[in-house]
Amino acid sequence: MTETVSSPEVTLSDLERRAAARRDRPAYGHDALITCDRLVRIFSTDGVEVQALQGLDLLVREGELMALVGASGSGKSTLMNILAGLDEPTAGAAKVAGCDLLAMGAKDRLRYRREVVGFVWQQTARNLLPYLTAVQNVALPMQLRGRTKKKAERAESLLALLDVADCRDRRPHQMSGGQQQRVAIAVALANEPSVLLADEPTGELDSHTAEQVFAALRTANEELGTTVVIVTHDQEVATEVRRTVAIRDGRTSTETLRRTEVDATTGQEAVVAREYAMLDRAGRLQLPADYTEALGMHDRVMLELEPDHIGIWPDDTTEQT
Repeated sequence: MTETVSSPEVTLSDLERRAAARRDRPAYGHDALITCDRLVRIFSTDGVEVQALQGLDLLVREGELMALVGASGSGKSTLMNILAGLDEPTAGAAKVAGCDLLAMGAKDRLRYRREVVGFVWQQTARNLLPYLTAVQNVALPMQLRGRTKKKAERAESLLALLDVADCRDRRPHQMSGGQQQRVAIAVALANEPSVLLADEPTGELDSHTAEQVFAALRTANEELGTTVVIVTHDQEVATEVRRTVAIRDGRTSTETLRRTEVDATTGQEAVVAREYAMLDRAGRLQLPADYTEALGMHDRVMLELEPDHIGIWPDDTTEQT
């Protein structure tokens, strides 16, 4: 005989309390500068649809300096273009500094690109107008926005801050690649954006020059308080930031956090990195392929809730015929 244990009766008051608790709960990303909530981007060519982003979740706090990494085709460049206002998402939600990227019209999008975000391309030639000097390139965004007062003073200040003051009167062809990228960062910072986005900013540079460009990005973050998001394949750059988010198959998959700890034995400081798997809003978890392959996991797995963790095991059932 099997004993049946009845569940406690759920009353209308219980349901009302649960509904009230959900209403009072802060909205997802309420305290973040950048919020991507189940973001989807679908491209369609000749009737063939490709999902570049498949319900991606991402939060970036104000003042962060972080990197986005991922293999070619992972969706990271698509995400960067959406955050830059250069592309429009298909579904989901995306907000940057209070701007709803799904609701903006053409005029709002133009204002957003001029005032809210700054952008640095990988190709140095795309960042600067070839017939203008460095100081003229930096002053141009302020002039387009209608800021004529002290634009020359701010342009000079930014060039000095990023250690390219000596390029003031040079045109792009008279600068090295590293100098061009640092001037490009100054251009992106001209209108005091909330977010600076950099797409492979060191991709065309040697390691020494790349260090100088990354130092400029760090200076923008630390001295000006600008939130900086870098898309990169460069592992050296990725290890220089406190937070690295990996994107795989159109979703965030892992996140690496780095913090400084003091060794109890030597008393010396060391940077400790810890990698975490990302759990999205739908409860989905991307397990590393080498883990699942090592244990022969596929199709389905077994889960068990423990007091302080969830156990995951390969499916060991045998089909009955």
